[in-house]
Amino acid sequence: MSASSLTDSEQANVRAAMRFLRVRCGSWYAMARACKLGDSTVSNTVRGEKGVSAEMLVRIAKFAGVGIDDVLKGRFPPPGTCPFCGHRKDDAA
Repeated sequence: MSASSLTDSEQANVRAAMRFLRVRCGSWYAMARACKLGDSTVSNTVRGEKGVSAEMLVRIAKFAGVGIDDVLKGRFPPPGTCPFCGHRKDDAA
C-alpha cells in the first residue's frame, strides 16, 4: 500500500465521496473520466490497495463542486443525500 499524508478517516471520507460520485455518474469509468483520473488508479484506491493522493482529492472536490475540506471532513456528500436524484432528507421532519 502506498503512503498517503491523509489520515485513515480522511481517506475513508474521500472514498465515500468517490462512491457517491460513481452512482451520480453511472459507472466507475464515467467517474474516473469526469475527474480526469485513470481507471486503475480509481479502482486501486477504492479497494484500498492504494492511498488517496492529494491530486486525487483535489480532482474529486473540484468535480463535486465543493471545497477540499468538505471532502476530507466527510461533509460531502451531506448525510441523507440520494446519489440518484440529489434530494436530501430534511432533518427537521
